[in-house]
Amino acid sequence: MIAIDILILLAAAYGVLMGIYRYGWNHLPIYHVPALQESDAVSVSVVIPVRNEAAHIQQCLLAICRQQYPAEKMEILVVDDDSTDDTVHRIGEIQDTRIKLLRVTDRALQLSHLQAPKKRAIELGIAHARGELIITTDADCVVGPCWIKTIAGFYREHQAICMAAPVIYTDEKTFFDIFQSLDFLTMQGITGATDYLKMGTMCNGANLAYSRKAFYEVDGFRGIDGLASGDDMLLMYKLYCAYPDRVFYVKSSEAVVKTKPVKGWKAFWHQRLRWASKASKFDDRRLTWVLAGVYLWNLSFCVLFVAGFFHMQWWIWGMLLLIYKTAVELYFLWPVAAFFQKKSLLKYFFPGQFLHIPYIVSTGLWSLWGRYQWKDRTLK
Repeated sequence: MIAIDILILLAAAYGVLMGIYRYGWNHLPIYHVPALQESDAVSVSVVIPVRNEAAHIQQCLLAICRQQYPAEKMEILVVDDDSTDDTVHRIGEIQDTRIKLLRVTDRALQLSHLQAPKKRAIELGIAHARGELIITTDADCVVGPCWIKTIAGFYREHQAICMAAPVIYTDEKTFFDIFQSLDFLTMQGITGATDYLKMGTMCNGANLAYSRKAFYEVDGFRGIDGLASGDDMLLMYKLYCAYPDRVFYVKSSEAVVKTKPVKGWKAFWHQRLRWASKASKFDDRRLTWVLAGVYLWNLSFCVLFVAGFFHMQWWIWGMLLLIYKTAVELYFLWPVAAFFQKKSLLKYFFPGQFLHIPYIVSTGLWSLWGRYQWKDRTLK
C-alpha cells in the first residue's frame, strides 16, 4: 500500500536524521574555559529585558553580580518594559554600580514596542551598552560564576560574531515538568548538532551572545521586527548570513543557564505557540525543510490514530512506529542527557510521547493563525 510505503520512508528518514544529530553532538568539541588574564578580558554588556519579574529578578541579578570576571569589564543593563508589579523596586534593592535600569516607557516607542516588545527592550539596552560583546538572558534564569568568562573566552578565541549557549530546565517536580525538561533537552542537543554540521542556526534568547558592532552592521532587528518572537533565532540567522563561519554553539557546562519549567498547561501552550510563530518568518532553508519533515512525521501518528477507528491494523502500525520513534530519539538524546546530567529523566521519555506528538501537531497549526498570551499581552 502507498500509505505504508510513505510511513516506512518517513521512519527511515527520521532514523537517519537522529543518527546525524547524534554524530553532530558527539563531535561538537567541549569548550574548556582558559585561565583569564585581565588584560585579555573583553568588555561585556549583559542585557536583560523584563516585565513583571519581581519574583525572579533578584536571584538572576545576584548570580550575574557574582561572576568571576573583572568588574570594570562588565555592565548589567536591565530594561523594564512597563512592569506593573514590584520589579523595578526589587532591582533597586541590589546595590551594585554595574547594574543600570532602563525603562522602555522613557522612549517614544509606544506604538511599535507593543508589536515586538522584547525586541524593543533589547534594542534599548544595546543602544545604551558600552560593551564590545552583548549577552542576553531572561529574568527567570540563573547563571553560574564562570558564565561570562566562558562565553567571552570563546568569543575571543574563535573570533566569534554570534554564540548560542546551553539552557536547561531544573527543579522538575511533576511529570509535566519532566516532559518539558526532556523536550527542551532535545532542542539543546539539536542546536549543538546543527551548529557542528552547519545544518541550521538555532538558539535561545535566554543564553545568546553577539558582537555589538555586528548587531548594527546587520541593522539589528530591522526586517524581523513585525513579529513579537524571533529576537534570538531570526537575529542569529541574519548574523549567519553576514558571517557564515563565525556563528557557534558553546558546548560548555560552565556556560549553562538554568531556568524552571512553566507552570500549567495554558502557560506551556502560549510559550510553545510563541516559539512556533517565528517558523513562517524563518528563511534558513537548511532547517525549514527538516522541520517540515519532522512535522509530517509527527502528524502521521495522529492520522494513524484516527484511521485505527476504521481498521485496527493502523493502531498496530502506530504503536510499532511509536516504539521505533522512541528508540531512535533516545539513541540521539542519550549523550545529550549525559552532558547535562539528566539521564535519570530518560525513563519518562516514552510516556512523554503521548504529550509530545499532539502538542507538536497542534501548536504547528495554531501558530499559523492564532494569537498567544505573553506577559499579560496578546501578541502574534
